[in-house]
Amino acid sequence: DRWVIFAGFASLICAALAEIAIPHLLAASIFSAQNGGAVFYRNAKLLVVLCMISGVFSGVRSCCFGIANMILVKRMREMLFDSILSQDIAFFDEETVGDLTSRLGSDCQQVSRVIGNDLNLISRNLLQGIGALIYLLILSWPLGLCTMLTCGTLSTIMLVHGRYQKKASKFAQEFTASANNVAQEAISLVRTVRVYGTEKQEFKRYAKWLDKLYDVSFRQTMAYGGWSLSLNYLYHSTQVVAVLIGGIAIMNGKFTAEQLTKFTLYAEWLILSTWWIGDNWSSLMQSVGASEKVFRLMDLLPSRQLTSKGLRLQKLEGRIQYADVEFSYPSRPSAPILRRLNLTLNPNEVVAIVRYTG
Repeated sequence: DRWVIFAGFASLICAALAEIAIPHLLAASIFSAQNGGAVFYRNAKLLVVLCMISGVFSGVRSCCFGIANMILVKRMREMLFDSILSQDIAFFDEETVGDLTSRLGSDCQQVSRVIGNDLNLISRNLLQGIGALIYLLILSWPLGLCTMLTCGTLSTIMLVHGRYQKKASKFAQEFTASANNVAQEAISLVRTVRVYGTEKQEFKRYAKWLDKLYDVSFRQTMAYGGWSLSLNYLYHSTQVVAVLIGGIAIMNGKFTAEQLTKFTLYAEWLILSTWWIGDNWSSLMQSVGASEKVFRLMDLLPSRQLTSKGLRLQKLEGRIQYADVEFSYPSRPSAPILRRLNLTLNPNEVVAIVRYTG
């Protein structure tokens, strides 16, 4: 899928470059309409062309990233399932079915947002933000530096918020997997639950994990609210400062109304791009937090039973002898299964091994 991703990023660059020129032509068209003539019609035609270019390449970008996203999810689930199936039996003694199915389901889906959504929008808004910043510094470097200060503050808050979302997402995925495991155990063994009348106990086990998940989700929501509050405050403050400083510059004859309009449009564009980057950055950190267990499972070495070629016996007589054999499962080393087992199996003989339980 690398060519699909390359095509998506190429379309992203074309769409971003077309979109970044729109505010300039928009302001120029508004002020050229006062005088009429060919300048207004030329700007209007360029606006139509840029809108068409932006629309076409945005559509191609969305399709390419969507296709890459589907391929990514499919490949991740295949690799994860193949890795799980190739583990020792002791691995399944330590891991629960609900936890593993949760990794295959919700965790892989969460990670899939990295290509389909997060990197896509972060790259687009990063290009647009850089273009807007360059235009602002060319237009008026003092006002541009004020806007840069606002974006720097937003970026600092964004990084802190992203780290918190990464940690919170890791806990949220763990609690979701635990809740799924309790539900799967209770439903698959519902006859046993009904015989012993433990419905309330199973409900309490499930509700306990849901309470923990609710607590983490509540904190994530509050953190996102703080991020949105910071954005709105700094965004409107920058607009007010730009209008005040720009208005004073206009009265002193150092600035024109058209330049102030362009500056306001691009400042708004830059701050919104920073906000979108921060919003998708927190989503990216959530995906990274959810991916840790997935990639750890994918990186596990397969069982030697599946990789070892074994020995080829030159002569086979059919007589098998066990001498002082001892065995215990790695997950339960204190509970030996076999102790000093001595057994001889002769050819053409049927042998059954029966425990105390029968």
